[in-house]
Amino acid sequence: MALTAQSIIQRAVQVLQDTTSVRWPVDELVRWLNDGQREIVLYRPDSNTKSATGTLAAGTRQDLTTMTGVSSLNPAKLLDITRNMASTSAKKAVRLISREILDAQTPDWHNKTQSVDVIHYMFDPRDPRAFYVYPPATSAAQLEIIFSAYPTDVAAPSGTDYTTVSGNISVADIFGNALLDYILYRAYTKDSEYAGNANRAIAHYTAFGNSLGIEIKGTLGNAPNMNVTYNPNNLANGQQPSTRA
Repeated sequence: MALTAQSIIQRAVQVLQDTTSVRWPVDELVRWLNDGQREIVLYRPDSNTKSATGTLAAGTRQDLTTMTGVSSLNPAKLLDITRNMASTSAKKAVRLISREILDAQTPDWHNKTQSVDVIHYMFDPRDPRAFYVYPPATSAAQLEIIFSAYPTDVAAPSGTDYTTVSGNISVADIFGNALLDYILYRAYTKDSEYAGNANRAIAHYTAFGNSLGIEIKGTLGNAPNMNVTYNPNNLANGQQPSTRA
């Protein structure tokens, strides 16, 4: 069951002891809820995961933001590619490989014969909404793609009371407490000139961060090349890619 935005805003006004929404207007709390959703997806791409069949563009480079079947779902970051999906394909699995290895072994791979069956895909975390495929795809090629999507904003309330807030949150329900902490962090930051509120703001953002496990491995751990131990920024220095067992 999807968690309603109204239930989170209700808890916020109760904690703030502002049930009449005078000091912190409800529309302001909803804006902070939307900000919190985006920040959660930033740190935890798995918080709003979608799967879709995407139709590829002819060639090697693919872009989620223009891909039929995917672009309308507001993709934010590629997480994984599982298999071929075209009706004329063999429906084989697709494996992640290092582009540097393919560049070294088959320098002209971008110019190979196009195929409806993709064998490998390559991903660079510096370009999170794009990937490359091998062999080059035909315009009929399709893949099952798993990706993180930008959250849909909760609409501005129609009135001044929390009961006028409608809609559900976009991130998974388990992040409801994190959203509440984010809203309270922003609320107490607004009133940080009052005694104790600055510390309350820090405490709520700390709770928000702890619930998400905010650290670099939390982001990199969801990348398609999560098992690759090399830093792509160090390849120019001669570091060779390797994989964990």
